[in-house]
Amino acid sequence: MTSTLDTIDNTARSIIEAAGKQKIFLFHGQMGAGKTTLIKALCSALGTDENISSPTFSIVNEYLIPKGKIYHFDFYRLKTQTEALDMGYEEYFYSGEYCFIEWPEKIADLLPNHYLDINIEILADNKREIHISSI
Repeated sequence: MTSTLDTIDNTARSIIEAAGKQKIFLFHGQMGAGKTTLIKALCSALGTDENISSPTFSIVNEYLIPKGKIYHFDFYRLKTQTEALDMGYEEYFYSGEYCFIEWPEKIADLLPNHYLDINIEILADNKREIHISSI
């Protein structure tokens, strides 16, 4: 699907609908592709009114939604997967809550067996191509 900032809210609703019961979302894309922007729209669509920001330095941010929580991860700054182990990633990933994971390739060996894979590709004119697959 192709998305712009004007259509991102509709895109977010479509992704949530396509996800069904899946709550682990992996986000791939180069720096500046719009991973955090899409996550903001997803969080809004799920009902949070909190200020959504990238957890680049904190690694994980937590947001409340009417039916639970969202954990938003940014593993960009991890040097080793051991850092994710030390932060107790398993408690988050297997909590049954939404987990939105930026830079999942940094923890490839620690990912759950099932997730929604979202790849964002930059196109011309501030458009993004979003590819979604369920693993």
